[in-house]
Amino acid sequence: MERESQSPDVTTAAERLIERSHIDDTGQGQPLGEHARQRQRSVEAYLRGEALPRYMQRARDIEKATRDHERDLQRAYERLRGVVDRLEFPRRWREIARNWDFEAVNQLVREHNEWYPVERDLPMNVRTRDYVLVNGRSYRRVELDEAWVLARFPAEP
Repeated sequence: MERESQSPDVTTAAERLIERSHIDDTGQGQPLGEHARQRQRSVEAYLRGEALPRYMQRARDIEKATRDHERDLQRAYERLRGVVDRLEFPRRWREIARNWDFEAVNQLVREHNEWYPVERDLPMNVRTRDYVLVNGRSYRRVELDEAWVLARFPAEP
């Protein structure tokens, strides 16, 4: 089935995930790893708690990636503080924050924001026409960016 020509940013995170999950044009897919071959994937395994739901796996991956970024940013922050004078530091730190690569974790965040309500079967609020709050908060996660970095590691002394 051929799609109409669209700009790449028109596809949703869910569509990109589904496209990546298909076997490539040669008919050759990636071989399953040893762990995946030995693990039973079934409703019974899920109910026994042997297989985490995808939204839980994704949440774990987002949290780990976020912690890793914070740790790496902390190191870069301290290293830059030791090398650059006080007047030069804010400009250089903002530049580092602006150019920090968050694409992998932000892709997970976009997938979470798109799939979580479906995976959890969240009910809709008929007044707001949005999904209900989870523990009093929106299920949506915020993508990491320069503002996220500067909120944790301020450029000003």
